[in-house]
This record gives sequence, C-alpha cells and structure tokens, in this order.
Amino acid sequence: MTPAVLDLDPTGWLLRETRTGPRPVPEHRLDDHFAASLTPPDWATDLLVYAHGWQTKPESALATVHRLLTLITDEYDHGPYPNLKPWRPWTVLIRWPSRSRPSLGGYRSIRDRAHTMSTKGHASHVIGRLLGYLDARRTDPAAPPVLANRHGQYLHLIGHSFGCRLLCEAVQWAAGQEPLTLGWNTPEPHGRPFTVDSMLLLQMAAPRDAFASRFTALAQAPLRGPVVATYSQHDRATGFWHLRAEKRAGIGYAGIGTAPSPVSAIQMLPPRQPYPLTDLDHRFVSVDASEVFVHGNGPAGAHSDHLRPETAHLLLSLANHSR
Repeated sequence: MTPAVLDLDPTGWLLRETRTGPRPVPEHRLDDHFAASLTPPDWATDLLVYAHGWQTKPESALATVHRLLTLITDEYDHGPYPNLKPWRPWTVLIRWPSRSRPSLGGYRSIRDRAHTMSTKGHASHVIGRLLGYLDARRTDPAAPPVLANRHGQYLHLIGHSFGCRLLCEAVQWAAGQEPLTLGWNTPEPHGRPFTVDSMLLLQMAAPRDAFASRFTALAQAPLRGPVVATYSQHDRATGFWHLRAEKRAGIGYAGIGTAPSPVSAIQMLPPRQPYPLTDLDHRFVSVDASEVFVHGNGPAGAHSDHLRPETAHLLLSLANHSR
C-alpha cells in the first residue's frame, strides 16, 4: 500500500497541497488534516512512522520506504516471528528539506536545519501531534481480537541520519506535555505513560552522548519499548564529516556512548537468526552493523546502506517482542 506522506517546510511546519502550490496547514486545522489523510486503517496491525535523512529528494524518500517495506515483506515470509500473526503494516513517511552540497558546509547546514526545525521551529510540535493522533486512533482490540495490545495496533518509529533527530526531538517535546493532549495515557508499564512501542534509529547523525546530554527524556517517559541505534565504521557521514563538524564521532559511526541508563551492545544478526528478548529488552540498545552496512560511494560512505534484509529482520524482531 502507498505510504501516507507528511511534508514539512524548512521551519518544520506541515504543508498541504493546494491549487496554488504547497501551503502551511493552520494550527487549528492540524487534527482535521490528519483525519483527512492519516486515519489508521482498521486492517493494520502495526503503524510505522519513517523520517528520512540527509541528501534525500522527496521522490527518493518515497522510494526508500517502498524498498524498506518490500524487504520487510520478504523477510516476514521466511523469518522467526511467532507473535506477528498477522503482520499488516501501515506507514507514514515524514519528508523534510534535507538537500545540501556534499561538503562539510553542507553537512553543517542540514545539521543546523534539523536542530532548528525542532527546537526553534515547529517540527517537534507537528510530529508530536501526529504521534498522539495516531495513538489516539488505534483500533480497539475488541475489533481485531487476535491482537494483544490494549489499543489493538502497535506504533513503531524509524529514523535515518538526521531524521533520527527529528523523531527524538518530537518524542522529547511530547514528554513534557499533558498526556491527554496527545492521547498517550497508557498506564503500563509504570512510569512510562507513552505508547510508542519501539524506536529504530538507523545511522543516527548525532553525538555519541546525545541521549545523556540532549534527549534525556527518552530514558523514562515517552517510549514503552527500546531505543535501538545502529552504527557502522564504514559510515563516513557520521564518522569523517561528523567528526569535523562537531569535533566528535557520531552515533551512526561509533554507536551510543553515554546514556541515562545502561546501554546494551549487540551485533546485528543475519535474517532468520532470532534476536533473544534479553538482547533487545533494554532502554538503549547499540547495534554494531559494521559487517552489514559496508557499501557506499562518495563522501557519505555506507551512511545510506541501511536498506538491507538485516534491517528488516531487526525491525520485525522489535515488533515481535512488542507483543
């Protein structure tokens, strides 16, 4: 199924198509806009929200999501996911202006844009409202009795590169709001009132201590499931460029460093080799994909080599353990 698409402008505000071109959606019309195009279908078992990264054209972002969904479908047909019966994902793609020159200056400009869109702009507010909207409208488990979740549908966040920052900023913003504002009011587990079931951050473009210094709220409130971040030492964007732009290596190159709670360090597993629950059942999980994400040309290296069967396997394993 074609993913639903949200387009953000450089300030992080939501755009809608009109006869005269894209125009911002008024604040008081946000939920109406979501309802017109983003109501989760009753047939969906899992809701996937994907935010792309650096140097991604709008059409390339859509192609990336289609490719990822194809990989997920192929892996699901052969993989060890006993709790995913059935598995019918529905996807929302968040697109934002991420193009720049392939240079240190270009890297810095998009880093600054991703940060500004969330902290001084509106991206955190818009994406946070989106997540709350999706959460509030998940189907009742009485309708599809085969599902175990209280809401009947599971919500998973997937980011790549700077898109990971947008998602983390949005969840952090939501953590400071009244739960009823977003519809996130799940009482279990204790102390974690939000109902995002997993967050997969692919080659995140942020410093290794970002969860200890910036995204501190992710340790407790906004997520029910784990924050899982992949890294590869073949990723030049978060290694070479990130080191020069921020004077330290990025998560996508060296993994999660310090965090508010212990970080579990594991290897990315090949398809059909199950991830034990004990590997993923932590607040922060750092996944070494250095033997998987290896291909890439130009200054970014393997930064965008994340469309792999192993990635689909990791995502499906998170969904499987969410049940």
